Amino acid sequence: MKMSRTIQISLNALNRNKMRSFLTALGIIIGVGAVIAMVSIGQGAKKAVENRFESMGTNLLFVQSGSRSVRGRQSGFGSFNTLTTNDAKAIEEKCDAVKYVSPSVSTRAQVIYGNKNWNTNIRGTGANYPEIRNWDIEEGMFFDTHQVNAAAKICVLGKEVSTNLFEGDYPVGKIIRIKKIPFRVIGVLKSKGESMGWFNQDDVIVIPYTTAQRRLMGITYIQSIDISAASSERTKAATEQIEATLRIRHKIAPGAEDDFHVRDMTEIAEGAAASTDIMTNLLGGIALVSLLVGGIGIMNIMLVSVTERIREIGIRMSVGAKEIDILLQFLTEAIVLSVMGGILGIGVGVTASKLIAKISGWQTLISPVSIALAFLFSGSVGIFFGFYPARKASKLDPIEALRYE
Repeated sequence: MKMSRTIQISLNALNRNKMRSFLTALGIIIGVGAVIAMVSIGQGAKKAVENRFESMGTNLLFVQSGSRSVRGRQSGFGSFNTLTTNDAKAIEEKCDAVKYVSPSVSTRAQVIYGNKNWNTNIRGTGANYPEIRNWDIEEGMFFDTHQVNAAAKICVLGKEVSTNLFEGDYPVGKIIRIKKIPFRVIGVLKSKGESMGWFNQDDVIVIPYTTAQRRLMGITYIQSIDISAASSERTKAATEQIEATLRIRHKIAPGAEDDFHVRDMTEIAEGAAASTDIMTNLLGGIALVSLLVGGIGIMNIMLVSVTERIREIGIRMSVGAKEIDILLQFLTEAIVLSVMGGILGIGVGVTASKLIAKISGWQTLISPVSIALAFLFSGSVGIFFGFYPARKASKLDPIEALRYE
């Protein structure tokens, strides 16, 4: 029998019981839709994590002060001030895997402009801070090396601070007071939003680190060093070079514990991405269970259909239909059910993903690969769960089938 004729007979058989056919396919529709929606949520979460880490900077490394042991108790990284400006200069000069270096200190302070005030994070940095953090200037400009060396009383505002202090007015050139010290605004950073849900990156004022040390904090050390590696491939080499340089400068004996700590944000980003991959696979696996349930539903209905049509099968065999013709007919019915369910399920999954993104505000990412895999899996379900009923129908004895009432 020609395949086109087999498909036509299968469609006619399914059309005789429209409601039953739809309810049978409903399990596949829900399964495929669930797979696409769940995977899109997982992929969206992964993309959101990647975007957050990218917004923090390019090939970013942090050097933090070390810890100190007091009577056997470790105080933790950053509790012991071991970094200096000369350490940052040495890293910039001697580490060829490093592209940009910025010494960093930070504090919090009340900022005043006119009759408005705002409590925010004051970050002292070097002139390369925007390049390290991939942070563009929206208005005005960033300070340069000469202004850093001169400990100039100038500042660049984060978008949140600019909005709260100036309420839409042009801030560049205006004078604000930080701890009662006047600072001239020379620029405004572009908005970056929250960082991994931890803090608002725009709630910051950036000033030269020398100014922060001398005029606001009264210190000579630096709290950390922000570093951008020459490329993502050289972050490991940059880490090794930084560690070697600082161990020599700090006169740390071989085998002794470092009095500093280098953090590679690439490794943290990869770990976060791996976690979201696990979540995506888990959500997709749970959704696949509904596809299997839909497949069991197809098998159940096809077995009922075989029982109802035993006499029809006997008549077809008596007029020359072969076992392969009967098998293909019922197998085609099962495949048509699952494929139609798969097509409708794709529409349901895409619509559900968009609704989830709109209603909940979550980022979703519809992957063509997940759509293709869900569709192929739905077709495979039809073949797998439809084969047994189809084979059972093809093995019926024609004489017994004709006698069946």
